[in-house]
Amino acid sequence: MWKITKQYFKDLWVYFWSLTTFDEKVVATGKEVKQRAKRVKQELKDVKKAVKEVAKQSKDVVDAAKGSTRKGRKTKKK
Repeated sequence: MWKITKQYFKDLWVYFWSLTTFDEKVVATGKEVKQRAKRVKQELKDVKKAVKEVAKQSKDVVDAAKGSTRKGRKTKKK
């Protein structure tokens, strides 16, 4: 009796997998997750670069508060 019940559930499982495209959806979702993770990794690199630039520029603000002259290209007078 147990073998028959066990085989019934195995057959039922195979039947459900053959009817649906569940496995195809799982594969597609997996690919999309990998693609999004890769994109997030790229964006984090960009954010890291931007944060470094902000840190460099924040030093200029501190210098300006101290009264130092501005470095770089001189502003045009109108």
